[in-house]
Amino acid sequence: MRLTNGFDASASALTAQRLRMDVISSNIANAETTRASYVNGRYEPYKRKMVVLEPGSTSFADALNSQMNGSASAPGVKASKIIEDTTPSKLVYNPTHPEADENGYVKMPNVDVLKEMVDMISASRSYEANVTALNATKSMYVKALEIGK
Repeated sequence: MRLTNGFDASASALTAQRLRMDVISSNIANAETTRASYVNGRYEPYKRKMVVLEPGSTSFADALNSQMNGSASAPGVKASKIIEDTTPSKLVYNPTHPEADENGYVKMPNVDVLKEMVDMISASRSYEANVTALNATKSMYVKALEIGK
């Protein structure tokens, strides 16, 4: 087991939560974007994006074996991909909008700003918790080095 495993786990979590906050910010910024992509001769609205997180090591047994063998294991979490939400776009009646169809409806992004704000608070609190864990790990190392003097 390496001494830096605690730092590595916290660092991976900080990176993952920062990515989540960036994606959520993008979702909020594009909550009204009706021309995000051009598909089949028609503009499509922005699609909400989500970060998929997965453990750094696949299972406890794999992590244990890699530690026993002395090989490097990826502790913590990693962002495996960013996916688009498949929730259908919202239809809003606005016949004066340039993107309105023949019935006066506009396809709006599937972004719910309230949900995004809740996700942002969750990611922010997770980030703060990992900063606290990182500082606690650092404090333990400092105290251990002071004892050795």
